[in-house]
Amino acid sequence: MSDLLVSDFDYDLPRELIAQEPPAERGSSRMLVIDRATGSLRDDLFSNLPAYLRPGDMLVLNDSRVIPARLYARRTLRRDREKPTGRIEVLLTLPAGENRWRALVRPGRKVAIGEHLVFPAPTGEIALHADVLERGPFGERLLEFTPVDDFYGALDQIGHVPLPPYIDRVDVSADRECYQTVFARERGSVAAPTAGLHFTEQMLRILAAQGVEIVRVTLHVGLGTFAPLRVEHVTEVKLHAERYWLSASAAEALNRARKERRRIVAVGTTVVRTLESAALRASGREIEPHSGETEIFISPGFEFRVVGALLTNFHLPQSSLLMLVSAWAGRERVLNAYGHAIGEKYRFFSYGDCMFVA
Repeated sequence: MSDLLVSDFDYDLPRELIAQEPPAERGSSRMLVIDRATGSLRDDLFSNLPAYLRPGDMLVLNDSRVIPARLYARRTLRRDREKPTGRIEVLLTLPAGENRWRALVRPGRKVAIGEHLVFPAPTGEIALHADVLERGPFGERLLEFTPVDDFYGALDQIGHVPLPPYIDRVDVSADRECYQTVFARERGSVAAPTAGLHFTEQMLRILAAQGVEIVRVTLHVGLGTFAPLRVEHVTEVKLHAERYWLSASAAEALNRARKERRRIVAVGTTVVRTLESAALRASGREIEPHSGETEIFISPGFEFRVVGALLTNFHLPQSSLLMLVSAWAGRERVLNAYGHAIGEKYRFFSYGDCMFVA
């Protein structure tokens, strides 16, 4: 697989199939079922997911909570002398120490090291201040925020839901609920773990009642998940680090399931990356509770150690997420499934339909 190109994971998607809005009712999406042993396809509904799980299966969810990470700032070089001018879009991507965040800024060429950014509230007062400490490629910056009593409260006041760029509209108040899983707890993601968006509390109760064990892990979605790839060869792909946590109860449950040879079903690519990162760290031993960062990149040829089935949305062409799914089910089978989904007019990407691959 070492000669694979990023372009080998391309496909043509009619723009009208990119979901611009969430489904009318959470959990009402379609689901394409793929048998990775045979490549056979079945059109179904997410509401029928219980038919594809069995007692003893372990369903693993990512409980990261999306923060309103898209902010709008104004620039000033001298906080006391110059009036702020020129609106800048700031997307927080990763905490980088006390009061510091990695961020993407646009337009990047206008934001230099040493500049001061102010973030107005809707009422006009300044809710946050930040200094630009470092400059990186493709609009990346390191920002240091002036300490406030409640930083996340300020984000709730001034921030916007970080809808991805292929959703061609501004965020609205409904997105604060719709672009969040019903089991979201730990604040820190700048994009939703979208496979989890399909679940309702009722679906989780149904699965638990039929003997499916439900476990939660945390991976905060950042650039490692959604940044575009800017290299030609798959072997050249390097992902940004993302933070993850594995609790003592989750580690114990995973070790027990593996020992009992029960199937572990990952809900989303972020869960796959968390579980496989933990297994690589354990290096053949039992998985231990821990927190850390992962830059794991999963592409065809990867040896899966934990995951036994995958629920996932449809992913962008030439993306690391499409490569991960291809590593699980085979590139040709996945691209064939995508072609089928396009022909059947499935809805794609964050607010779109899903696939169950087992």
